[in-house]
Amino acid sequence: MYQYVLAIHIIFVVCWMAGLFYMVRLFIYHTEAQAKPEPARTILSEQFEVMEKKLWWIIATPSMYLVIAAGATMLYLVPAWLKAPWLHVKLLFVLGLVVYHFICQSKMKQMAKGVFKWTSVQLRLWNELATIILFAVVFIVVLKNAVNWIFGVIGIILFSLILMSAVKIYKYFREKK
Repeated sequence: MYQYVLAIHIIFVVCWMAGLFYMVRLFIYHTEAQAKPEPARTILSEQFEVMEKKLWWIIATPSMYLVIAAGATMLYLVPAWLKAPWLHVKLLFVLGLVVYHFICQSKMKQMAKGVFKWTSVQLRLWNELATIILFAVVFIVVLKNAVNWIFGVIGIILFSLILMSAVKIYKYFREKK
């Protein structure tokens, strides 16, 4: 039974992450559409709102709840996992991802009301946070107690700096055109 629940857990982690990654890309395009002249701005904004709502309520949010349900089921089936220190760290990152999810939901609602507080560059950096959390969770789960926390933290910080630099370089070349 555990293997089936684990498979469901992994499948919906992939779906949830895909939803989060694509949602923030839609936010970026939605934000950039605000610089377009009318009627393009209105047409694009209406289309992005439809895409965002469908992605959010049909894929991202149900996937998040299924990930949590499958994870809770695995802990019910193997309660000994609760004694493993690596699991506590993983759950902390998952909690962070749930908070990230609801912040994205708040952004979606703001944009639907015509409120655009973040620039497309800020949204690109925001998108990298989910990537960093994903990397951290995968390494924690795969390496478990073999994780050397000092090297792990240094690695995540370096990876974050590389991602942020890539965003800045992309912005530079994009503005250069």
